[in-house]
Amino acid sequence: MAADSLADILAIAAHRDDVEQTCGGTLLRSASRGLRTAILDLTQGEGGTRGSAEDRAREAAEAAKILGVTWRQALDLPDGAIANTLENRLKIVRVLRKVRPRAVILPYWQARHPDHAIVASLGYEACFLSGLAKIDTGTAPHRPFKIVYASLYADVRPSFVVDITPFMEQRLASLMAYRSQYANQASGSGLFVAEEEIRERTFAEARHYGLLAGVKYGEPFVQKEVGLVDDLTLLPVQSI
Repeated sequence: MAADSLADILAIAAHRDDVEQTCGGTLLRSASRGLRTAILDLTQGEGGTRGSAEDRAREAAEAAKILGVTWRQALDLPDGAIANTLENRLKIVRVLRKVRPRAVILPYWQARHPDHAIVASLGYEACFLSGLAKIDTGTAPHRPFKIVYASLYADVRPSFVVDITPFMEQRLASLMAYRSQYANQASGSGLFVAEEEIRERTFAEARHYGLLAGVKYGEPFVQKEVGLVDDLTLLPVQSI
């Protein structure tokens, strides 16, 4: 990690709890390997059916501790109405230049929730702008080396899967830290999965992607660029 960097990996998501659902296990695995991880939530959660922005802030702080992230912040983009504007791109640029990650995790670009889909392009364009010296934010330019897309809820073949088998319980605990969202309650009962089903669904999804990669539990990702291999004999995942 560069001396002036706050984190090696920055996960950018629309809402507090998105990261916990899609790449929490990867952040846990990364932290266990000595990498520093960070999360940027773009909204405060004021538009959600359940809970308040204040509830979500407290829960996000608790989840961050469980995930072992070293830095977490939320911007003030409107919940439910995120737009890919220059103003919003520059807000993310300021964070990128402060945190200076080598890798960025974004949501996959096709999603049921419009906020999730727009963050894929918004985040990518911010990463590009962050490397332009003539865009003055008071901090030095920085462009992440790698951008990957968390594709857990997308109907797409992943480019690769991260083995999160040892971290499943912590991953679930980070999600359940959002009690305002996932504890059983009358509000939004027709929209949210019952609390007693969350564990089963979470483990089933991770089991599916783990099986694709020959491990017990996994999280899927897509990269747009072609991968590079140095030694065919070291490629993981058995073919037959």
